[in-house]
Amino acid sequence: MMKYLQRLGKSLMLPVATLPVASILMGIGYWIDHEGWGANNVIAAFLIKSGGALIDNMGILFAIGVAVGMAVDNDGTAALAGLVSMLMVKSLLAPGTVAMFLKITVEEVNPAFVKISDGNQFIGILCGLIGAACYNRFRNTKLPTALAFFSGKRSVAIVTAGFSIVAAVILFFAWPVIYSGLVWVGEVIMGFGAVGAGVYAFLNRLLIPLGLHHALNSVFWFGVAEINDIGKFWGTIPGGIYGTTGMYMTGFFPVMMFGLPAASLAMYHCAKPSRKKETGSLMGSSALSSFFTGITEPLEFSFMFLSPALYVIHAALTGIVTGICAALPVRSGFNFSAGLVDWILSFMAPMAQNPLFIIPIGLVVAVVYYVIFRFAITKFNLKTPGREDEETSDEEKAATLASNDYAAVAALIIEGLGGVANIASVDNCITRLRTEVKNYADVNEKKIRSAGVAGIIRPSKTSVQVVVGTQVQFVADEVKRQMKE
Repeated sequence: MMKYLQRLGKSLMLPVATLPVASILMGIGYWIDHEGWGANNVIAAFLIKSGGALIDNMGILFAIGVAVGMAVDNDGTAALAGLVSMLMVKSLLAPGTVAMFLKITVEEVNPAFVKISDGNQFIGILCGLIGAACYNRFRNTKLPTALAFFSGKRSVAIVTAGFSIVAAVILFFAWPVIYSGLVWVGEVIMGFGAVGAGVYAFLNRLLIPLGLHHALNSVFWFGVAEINDIGKFWGTIPGGIYGTTGMYMTGFFPVMMFGLPAASLAMYHCAKPSRKKETGSLMGSSALSSFFTGITEPLEFSFMFLSPALYVIHAALTGIVTGICAALPVRSGFNFSAGLVDWILSFMAPMAQNPLFIIPIGLVVAVVYYVIFRFAITKFNLKTPGREDEETSDEEKAATLASNDYAAVAALIIEGLGGVANIASVDNCITRLRTEVKNYADVNEKKIRSAGVAGIIRPSKTSVQVVVGTQVQFVADEVKRQMKE
């Protein structure tokens, strides 16, 4: 399971890499026109809409990225399958569709379904996994002659659609029950003061991978339980209490502006020397996104599946910091998220209390995050960006073929694998030709080695991996061409 989660975490790197710049564009636009969200300034509107095009469709990005990353050969067909799944689930569980199913008005539909139609990240990951699983299982499907057009990869999207319908039916019954249950939990803990604020923040972070944190947010930030922490803090809703209102937002500022950037620095320092450059690029941009705008998904999704235990530590620290801030005479609030932009804007809010205290609190939080993250990563060898298990060793990357005659190399490999009739499938990664054979006894390793390859790996009876080196793509293409002929 841990290997599966880590593979999922690595597959998220592709869509996550697109998010930091988008969030920063959105934050700059919001800074320029925080009152009208672009309605009063064309430049702000341009920036907000540009960033929002990705941030607001994070679920779709995750569906495509996960599908490609989890597919055995990273084929684009899997991406199409993931997109098909996401579009179907979003459509089947959209509030209007649910209202039609239940024969009620859209206003009566459980708000849980609104978060699915908005492009929930968890739904995107789920749909990506469905698409990848269907691709891995059905990409080589052979259908009767009358349906031959739909054989192979063309069958993947069709099968994915069927499984997506099943997933939508399950979510139709399960999602609102879970969502409503979390709303009830939020209403229970709201009476515990500062401790309740800490519990809420802990659950808020813990539920982000499932996209269910919105259920708790509706209790504490909006009007489900009449707390309306956001509206009352800014004075758009009457009833704010100075020194109390804002307690469910304040603690997020030290975490998002200081804690998570410090955690990203710890992950950079713990990365393998050969991976520091790429890790620094991802961590740096994600940390800036968190600090400036308060959008933490690029940073959190970069390690939450690679190292779930570390993410739980982050959730616990968020809860502790929020509880402490709620007990202190300090209040800051946000309309967008707990980043630098909203922190500065909140100075003039009617319920703001000692907002400058966020700086010393944040500096302490930064030290705590850095020390705990670095200790946990090194002590328990946790997998974070730049520390993942390498599928390809440096030796394999340096491997070269004894001959550049790819046609001759491919012919010898095919012969060594027992001929075309014995080869079930051919794929490749960065350095290896990955094949599945029907009869392992027909494989002649000596013949394969005569092609000048660097090595042979046999993970199972039917799997044969030929270590070629970085020239593997040319060999794979030639093997496929000769097999087709």
